[in-house]
Amino acid sequence: MDELELLKKDWKKEDQDYPKLSYKEIYKMILKKSSSIVKWIFIISLLEFVFWAIISLALKDSNMLDGVKDLDMNNIIIPASIISYAILIYFFYLFYKNYRNIIATDSTKRLMENILKTRRTVKYYVAFNLASLVVGTFISLFYVLKHDGNAISQIELASANGELFKVYAIYILVTILILAVVVGILLLFYWLVYGILLKRLNKNYRELKKLEV
Repeated sequence: MDELELLKKDWKKEDQDYPKLSYKEIYKMILKKSSSIVKWIFIISLLEFVFWAIISLALKDSNMLDGVKDLDMNNIIIPASIISYAILIYFFYLFYKNYRNIIATDSTKRLMENILKTRRTVKYYVAFNLASLVVGTFISLFYVLKHDGNAISQIELASANGELFKVYAIYILVTILILAVVVGILLLFYWLVYGILLKRLNKNYRELKKLEV
């Protein structure tokens, strides 16, 4: 049982030996806990961005990207990267704004509304990251099939042997399998990190609803 639950029990006791906690004091405790959670959501999202940025820079000069360069995808990678970074920066702004709004909250109703906004922002953020991964993967697959020398040779050979559908099916199935594994890992990460924080935030929301009754 956490500190808030213990204090709430004391608040409800009739025994005068325990200090009475007012509605305002309990509200302040929930406000403090909620602002701390939202602050960590903001910090973790930034750390996640920095992590992937470091990975991208580490791979930039490696041989792993030589194949990508050969696909001549700059005409789509550069605009897509700019748009993605702009959207991510906007999400960081929303996370920070949610944090500032919760700190400045002066009523239970407003705090509940800000908690709901934070929950929606996190869900949209996770959905955007996963959707970007899926879309980016299939765009890359399209470029591989159209511009990669080995893929083109396999397709031409398969077409001559009447096995074109089989080759396309193998490429698509392998891509989906790898994508499913990566998405599964990301979902586990988001569930362990943001899911736990949102669960605590939801608990605060329920406590606020009880105070409103």
